[in-house]
Amino acid sequence: MTLARIGILTISDRASRGEYQDLGGPALRAWFERVLTSPWEAVARVIPDEQPLIEAALIELCDQMGCSLIVTTGGTGPALRDVTPEATEAVCQKMLPGFGELMRTASLKFVPTAILSRQTAGIRGRCLIVNLPGKPSAIDDCLQAVFPAIPYCIDLIEGAYLEANPEQCKAFRPAHAKPKAGA
Repeated sequence: MTLARIGILTISDRASRGEYQDLGGPALRAWFERVLTSPWEAVARVIPDEQPLIEAALIELCDQMGCSLIVTTGGTGPALRDVTPEATEAVCQKMLPGFGELMRTASLKFVPTAILSRQTAGIRGRCLIVNLPGKPSAIDDCLQAVFPAIPYCIDLIEGAYLEANPEQCKAFRPAHAKPKAGA
């Protein structure tokens, strides 16, 4: 089975300067360690809320590091420095607005301010990029909502094969979808 690379990109001015402990990146890694059963490795970065830096990191993780999935944490709110969705849109060929819609719907069950979130998702080449919130509990809520569609989406764009433990999060693949050779 081919090793999948998953980019974990924390976007935080304070965490990038060492003034604040990155909680989002480790929460993402722990989530994937708990859920994925197929071989994978994390490629993690912590960068400030600067659109050119976010774009450069997304391009590097997709194009040079060969990630089939990149999950970002932070920078999705309405604050002036929150530019993660704009950076994601700038580097993607296709946008998948359903991811953001579902994450906001799931988050509204817990907090009325979920409507302020601007999470989105898009495709760059053979990589799916998904913007997530910065708070670990919100990361879990959002990933539980959208992950069932992620492995099949990555199949469709010819990325690495991801398989999940159905007791943790049941991924959906149509009956006609079969694992790729070598997966």
